[in-house]
Amino acid sequence: MSWQSYVDSNLVGSGRVKRAAIIGLSGGVWATSPGYTLSAEEQKAIKNGFEHNDQVQASGIRLAGQKFFTVRCDARSIYGKKQADGCVLVKTKQAVLVAEYVAPTQAGECTTIVEGLADHLINAEY
Repeated sequence: MSWQSYVDSNLVGSGRVKRAAIIGLSGGVWATSPGYTLSAEEQKAIKNGFEHNDQVQASGIRLAGQKFFTVRCDARSIYGKKQADGCVLVKTKQAVLVAEYVAPTQAGECTTIVEGLADHLINAEY
């Protein structure tokens, strides 16, 4: 399966994720949903956020120009919120899954999808 298929089928195709991307920890965007662009600065901040949780907790996270307030962050996951919408970012061994959801989807519905795919990729050594 291609990286684009993971975005199209497993994330956005779930109906619980509105926009998504997979970015490599060593750089570059592996796949993204149409029209969803993460700037180089945003990609760098995402990767750094997993190592510097305090910064992400204090200042939030930006995705495609939109700021999300951090609800939770640790070495594996960052969860953000913007009004009724939110984001879930999960780090695997080689990449970061980035997903945004919009109401009426609830945080837990999106989280289950993204964390589940991350577990699959981690088990596959990605």
